[in-house]
Formats: sequence, C-alpha cells, structure tokens
Amino acid sequence: MINPQELRDAYQTARRDLLAEREPDGHWVGQLSGSALSTATAVSALSVVASNTSDDSREKLCRELAARGVDHLIQTQNDDGGWGDTDKSFSNISTTMLVRAFLHLAGVTEKHAGLLERTKRYLDGQGGIEGLRQRYGKDKTFVVPILTNCAIAGLVPWREVSPLPFELAVLPHTAWSIVRLPVVSYAIPALVAIGQARYFHEKPRNPVVRVVRRLCVGKSLSVLQGMQPASGGFLEAVPLTSFVIMALASTGRVDHPVVISGLKFLMNSIRENGEWPIDTNLATWNTPLSIGALAAANGEVGALGCLDWLLACQHQGVHPFTHAAPGGWGWTDLSGAVPDADDTSSALLALAVLGKTSSRPNQIRIQQSAAAGARWLLDLQNKDGGWPTFCRGWGTLPFDRSGADLTAHAIRALHAWESRLDDSTVTRAIPLAIHRGFAYLARQQREDGSWLPLWFGNQHSQGDINPTYGSSRVLAAYRDLDRLATDEAQRGLRWLAASLCEAGPWNDPPQHNAAKSIAGRLGVEETALAVEALLSDDSESGFAEAAEAGLAWLIDAVRSGRHRETAPIGFYFAKLWYHEKMYPLTFTVSALGTALRKI
Repeated sequence: MINPQELRDAYQTARRDLLAEREPDGHWVGQLSGSALSTATAVSALSVVASNTSDDSREKLCRELAARGVDHLIQTQNDDGGWGDTDKSFSNISTTMLVRAFLHLAGVTEKHAGLLERTKRYLDGQGGIEGLRQRYGKDKTFVVPILTNCAIAGLVPWREVSPLPFELAVLPHTAWSIVRLPVVSYAIPALVAIGQARYFHEKPRNPVVRVVRRLCVGKSLSVLQGMQPASGGFLEAVPLTSFVIMALASTGRVDHPVVISGLKFLMNSIRENGEWPIDTNLATWNTPLSIGALAAANGEVGALGCLDWLLACQHQGVHPFTHAAPGGWGWTDLSGAVPDADDTSSALLALAVLGKTSSRPNQIRIQQSAAAGARWLLDLQNKDGGWPTFCRGWGTLPFDRSGADLTAHAIRALHAWESRLDDSTVTRAIPLAIHRGFAYLARQQREDGSWLPLWFGNQHSQGDINPTYGSSRVLAAYRDLDRLATDEAQRGLRWLAASLCEAGPWNDPPQHNAAKSIAGRLGVEETALAVEALLSDDSESGFAEAAEAGLAWLIDAVRSGRHRETAPIGFYFAKLWYHEKMYPLTFTVSALGTALRKI
C-alpha cells in the first residue's frame, strides 16, 4: 500500500522542481543533450568551409570552433572504439563514421592515430559501408549524407554515394509526394545540396540526366534558399544544416547565402564545452507537456502566464518548408520549426487546460486558436485513419507514414475540443476522424498487446523499439474517451503491467534480467508513463499491483533525487538518439499527480 503522505511529499517536490524550470515569461525551454553526431557534422562543415574560403577571418573562426569540437569529442569515445549519439548512448555505426570523417577533415589524424585505429576496428566489426546501408534499408535520408561526408573527407569514393535527384525539387510541392522521393519530406534541403555535390564530384553517365541536372542547379538552389529560416538552421537541426553547408562548400560555393546563413546558425549553436545539440530546443513541445503534467492532479494549473507565448507559437501562414496550411504548431518557438501532428495535438490539449481558468477575452482567443488547430489536424489525417508527422499522404518512409503515438495524441486533442468549439464544420468532422483513428490503432496493435511509437526508442530493447512509451501514449487516448474496457485497451494494459514488472526500472538491482524482459530496461520517463497508464484503469483486472510497484519506485526516486535522471529515449529525425532534461520531471509529475487525484 502507498503511504498517502509520502505520495503527497514526492508530488510536491517534483512539482516544485518542474515549476522551477520555467522561464520568466512562464513557458518551459528545457535542454537537449549534447550530440556526438551533431558535433561531428558541425566540425566537418566548419572544416570544409575553412579549407575552401579565401576569407582569412572566416577561416580562422571556423578552425577555432572546429578545434573546440575536436577537443570535446576525442574525450567521449566509448570503450568499444565507437561513438553513440549522446553521452549515454551505445556506439553506432552512423555516428562513428561521421566522427572518423571529421577527424580527417579537421587534419588531426596523426595526432589521434591510436584513437582512429580503435575506430577503424569498430567500423570493420560493424560491416563498414554495407553495415551502414543495412541499418537504414531503403531509406536514403541519412545514409547518403553520411557517405557524402565520408566522400568529402576522402574516405570513400564518390561512386559509393547514391545520386539524389535534386532536379525534382523544382517541381511544384504538390508533386513531391506523387514522385515518391527517396528521402522523407523534411529532407528536401539535403536532397538539393547533397544531390548537387554528388553531381559536381561524380557526373552522371547518362547525357540526358547530366544536362537536366545542370539546368536545374540554379533553380533548385533557389528552392533551398527559400526553405532556409531566419536562424539559418534547417529545422533548427545541426546535422541537416551541417550536411547542406559541407555539400555546397565542397563544390566551392562557400560564399553562397545558404552557406553564410548556415554558418551563422552553427556559430550560435555551439555550447561552452565545444559540443552541439541535435536541435536548438523543444520549447513548444515541453511547455504543453508541462501544463498537462501539472493539470493531472486536479485538472487545473492556475495562472502560469504562458498563454500569450503559446498562442504566438501557432503558425499563421503557409509554411515554406512543407507548405503546410496555417493553424499548426512546431516543436520550438524559433524560426526553424515546422508544424507537425504531435506538437499541434500537445498545444491543443494545453489550451483546453488553460481555457478553464482564463478570462472571457482570453477564452475567445483560445477558441479561435483551437478551431484553427483542430482544422489543421483534421486535414492532416491519412487515408489509413492514422496521423503522420508533417505531410498527409507523403509516403511510407519514417516520419512520413502514420504513427500510433501520433494518432492517439491527435484523437485526444480533437476529443478535448469536440464539444467546445463554435465552428460547426470542425465539430461535425471530429467524430468520424476519431472513429477512423481508433480503427487504425486497433490494426496497429501488436499480437502481444503493445503499440510501437514513432519518435521514441529504447536502446536496451531489441531493434531499439520502445513499446512501453508507445503503449502508454496510446492507452491515454483510450482513457480520455472512456474506452479502457475495450478488448484492445485491456490487452494493452496487460502487456504494460507485465512489462513493467519484468523489465524493472533501468537503475534497479541486477536481478531484473533485461535480456528476458519484454520491454527492455526502463528509465524514469518510461516508468512514470507506464504507471500513469495503469493507474487510469478502474476495473478489477489486476493491474493495481504493477501500478503500486512502479509508483513506490517513483516515490523513492523523488526522495533520492533520481527523478531528474535522463535516459536516451528520444528519437530525432533519422533515428538519432537524444535525451531531454524535462522528460523525467514532466512525466514524474504527471504520474504522481494522477495517483494523488485517485487517492
């Protein structure tokens, strides 16, 4: 049995810590982990620019920043000779190949010969280029940029780099999904810049293709420049921006506006210790999650002072990157954000909470914003009934296809506003969209009862999958719409209870055998999410024991300060790992608040 006073004390501690992370204007920014992969690509980009520019001051600055990145990364090599995406990640072939490339481009191979020898042994053991291709399969979104980086460094021949059809970027954006590009929707900048680098370094044999591509160089560069945000960082992402810079700079175009603006972004993004994060921040994701967590205890949050900020984050025009209509939210308030399903759903749920205690004038503003957001979500739903990340009907590559976690989130957001909007066109469309969404979720449920997410993983689990996160997020939709008694939900809850007991939290004693568990080892984040989902069930199905065990562990974690420990559970674009400072705090507060409300 849980001691109510201990629960209250743990909740108040975690809640206080969460509120302490707020910015002065009331929203949350958080902090993404440093990334070896981002640092490696940034150093490569800076080194290529330095080697090709005639501007002495620019060369000096680029080399100084690159040297800081080198000094940081050489201290973070794992014992097996490789590098992982974060300081808590297992080694992987992608990041290790990029580190090897930047060491060559930075001109420090002799100085770090021993380190490079260990790196080579690791890469040989992972299968080299073929091992890299096997990691990504048919998706060329990341394997081609990695090989391009290696080709620029002279480590692989250019013929090993698949030629990307950058000429397709000049087509109307409505045709991009029809022609089935070999990269996902967010990677058009890489398609253009890397496709052009491959064209200039290794001309196509087909004379017709050669002519077509030569004629499309200028026009596709204009498309690329039109996509670049004011910050200079495509998607606010260091790797994508770095690949674009190094590709163009390797062909001598170091003075192109895209390169100049991208360099500004890299120079502004480096941290004091010489590393770069995977993205600038997830402020517009972290803030609604924090609002929802604080509301878990009693449904309200009081005056947080972040309403104006959240409303200002909603995109008001057609987005130049994906051509998305107005009404959606991206993951950050910065210029490189792109509206997407997950962040729009999160913002709509937060507005539903904030609206409960807002003044009449603010409620009108919230209504207008929510109607636009709900309309945007409805228009994004795929034919299969699920929701993708960015673009409806784009394809089956990762982050373009529908996802179970995205779909559950969209269902919850639409349901929150179904009976509260004045826009009858939107409210009439919501029930059918929700029905189709649940039909999609039923089809996506695995035989064991779990669901897989799109944006989160678990490095301790076979295939890096994270069914604990996915199942918890999907079950939240069944909870919100009072469907936990359905067969699908009960199967999901049974799986979640069993996985929580078998896996055990990630820093529990070694008697928890992760190799034999269903979900793999769990962090604070996943334990909290699983506990919250299990607490939502009021039936006599026997999940209380697992929920209490997890809840007791969370209370102890708060008591000992472990509720701040992060785990690399986040997947960024192209399956790049990250951990985020806010996740363990947010999810812990939400789980403890849910338990407090029930007790």
